[in-house]
Amino acid sequence: MAEFDLVVIGSGPGGYVAAIRASQLGLKTAIVERESLGGICLNWGCIPTKALLKSGEKFESLSHLKEYGLSASGAAFDFDAIIQRSRGVAATMNKGVAYLMKKNKIEVIEGSAKLEKGSPAKVVVALKAGGSRTVEAKSVILALGARARSLPQIGLEADGDKIWAYREALAPKKLPKSFVVIGSGAIGLEFASFYRALGSDVTVVEAVER
Repeated sequence: MAEFDLVVIGSGPGGYVAAIRASQLGLKTAIVERESLGGICLNWGCIPTKALLKSGEKFESLSHLKEYGLSASGAAFDFDAIIQRSRGVAATMNKGVAYLMKKNKIEVIEGSAKLEKGSPAKVVVALKAGGSRTVEAKSVILALGARARSLPQIGLEADGDKIWAYREALAPKKLPKSFVVIGSGAIGLEFASFYRALGSDVTVVEAVER
């Protein structure tokens, strides 16, 4: 007999919402996450970028005070504090997902999952804490999320220094004077808008029409 009715691999917005609904419908459910509950979106994507954007918008709005009959002097920003606020927002959301897992009686298994063929399905998890665990499930949902794309064939591979992926852009050590954003999707333009608001010289490169 299978240990779980459903095992969800990946705890991003697709995965954890599916797990919650399954549990609400009476299925014994587990979720496997190798990094942080909430996945890329909550921890390294749409949520922390929105926090950065809000800081950028607040600072940029100071340059338009005159339009409203207002004035201020000595406006400045603390770049490290802005980044820390963004990371704090992500951490709060992560705790919120953990609470939802507990509330809905969903077992969280921390580690990297490997799916083996069979009926019931077997999910082998290399546990974060060490060792491994194999769980059986009647059904499995793969909610594996997104990954940053690199282009090593033309020398564009994130190195944490000159070439960034989303993680480096969300938690940089200093504000860059200038940089190029390759790709004009939502996340790319959010980064471009944030850094431009704080004074960086930003260029966006996109292969297709606007």
